Amino acid sequence: MFRLDDEKTEDSWEAEVLLDLAFGPGRKALSAYRLREGVAPAPDLSISARDEYESLSGVIRFWPVRIGVSAGLLLGPIAVHPTRQGEGLGALLIREGLRRAREKEWPLVILVGDLEYYGRFGFSKIGGIEFPPPTDPERVLGLELVEGAIAETKGKVGKWRLPALPA
Repeated sequence: MFRLDDEKTEDSWEAEVLLDLAFGPGRKALSAYRLREGVAPAPDLSISARDEYESLSGVIRFWPVRIGVSAGLLLGPIAVHPTRQGEGLGALLIREGLRRAREKEWPLVILVGDLEYYGRFGFSKIGGIEFPPPTDPERVLGLELVEGAIAETKGKVGKWRLPALPA
């Protein structure tokens, strides 16, 4: 059994350790990380999963991005602790994250990943958007949260900073 919570500031160091464990320290050299540098994750969409012993078992984050003149979300990173893989936690985190993104009326979610895995959540290959190099265009996937969002979204993917929330 897992408890899903909004990722808290005090969780970030533990989440970074988990992400390094899952992807290695070279993960920050990937093009998707350049889109995240200096940008805060989308509010209420970074989720941590803790097990019955309060150990961090998984994390997922979503980031606001600009695609041409449109806004969207970039899914990732998502990681599950190696000792908890195969228990459905990754799928639980993705489904919950997408539910929250729909609730917040984001138009679409994009990612760079394997269609074989993400296709079961409704993601498909999309064209017309350009990630920073080096990114294999065959691995660029998208999921509409609002009908017609993908057809209306074209152009380069870049950083998009959300306005600061009122105190």
